[in-house]
Amino acid sequence: MAENKQLGKQSIRFANPPFIRGAASVAGTKEADGPYGKYFDEIEQDPMAGGDSWEDAEGRLQERAAELAVKNAGCKTEDMRYIVAGDLLGQLMASSFGLMKLKRPLFGIYGACSTMGESLAVASIITEGGFADNVLAITSSHFASAEKQFRFPLGYANQRNKSATWTVTGSGAVVVSAAGNAQAEGTGHKLPDKVPAEKNKVHITGITTGKIVDYGVKDSMNMGACMAPAAADAIVQHFMDFGQSPGQYDKIITGDLGLVGKDILIDITRAKGYDISENYMDCGIEVYGEEQNVQSGGSGCGCSAIMFAGYILKMLESGEWKRVLFVPTGALLSQVSFNEGNSVPGIAHAVLLERRN
Repeated sequence: MAENKQLGKQSIRFANPPFIRGAASVAGTKEADGPYGKYFDEIEQDPMAGGDSWEDAEGRLQERAAELAVKNAGCKTEDMRYIVAGDLLGQLMASSFGLMKLKRPLFGIYGACSTMGESLAVASIITEGGFADNVLAITSSHFASAEKQFRFPLGYANQRNKSATWTVTGSGAVVVSAAGNAQAEGTGHKLPDKVPAEKNKVHITGITTGKIVDYGVKDSMNMGACMAPAAADAIVQHFMDFGQSPGQYDKIITGDLGLVGKDILIDITRAKGYDISENYMDCGIEVYGEEQNVQSGGSGCGCSAIMFAGYILKMLESGEWKRVLFVPTGALLSQVSFNEGNSVPGIAHAVLLERRN
């Protein structure tokens, strides 16, 4: 009988954990000026990325990140059995138009700013299940395209709330490969043996899929308050399903709660018996410096994506961190739902990463 991989109420523990063969991060100039700028693979100097619109620019960021990730993995585009991608734009415009040229089978997903976690989870299930040797997981965001769709026209020059966040311009891409993969079946391309050894040591050993959680918050300028309850729900459920405690992780990392959401998250998890404050970090707080005037911090699908592909993976590859719980967070609103006066539910997906020798 096959091993039961289902764990607890919402989790999966992989019997043969897939590994991360390669990754890439492409960031904008504001992100490059932040404290983690040196970790990003490529900096796009042109906010339009050579495109004709903000949406076109974001698609080009995805295209470049995808090409770089595949190259860094020592693969070819044809070695990617599937792509799992999404973004914040209506009908996934950045992913659809940006990745069209790759001509690979595509799963388009939407998890708002939690999309990097969702894409990693889906890619892991596909590869560990034996349905693909290599899957590209990717997402993006762009400050101007997000402002255009969700907030005010930039020319409006409105004053930003202290709880507001700044949408990251960038794209992060990761090649997830099946354990023991040496051949991309059906493509005729043997994967090279010259990939640095440390690149094959970061494994996705489990996931905890989050639930939609709604505390009734309606302030779209306070995304941290909208998403923090969902992050707390996913993190606590992960601990319960895996029988773990916060101290057993080097880092517990959320996507883009910002300064406001951070405090709410810590309060909720502590009330449920789990104090994560000692080893917790948030990509939205970290991606920009205090002097960059971004109010509560960074946000957008690209926030956790470039931090993951650019910094978090490097810390795992180097052995500085051995075990990380990566929890991208998303606010599930649209122009329609907001204009109809609905609240902003949140969702978060937890991905367990471990460095194995």
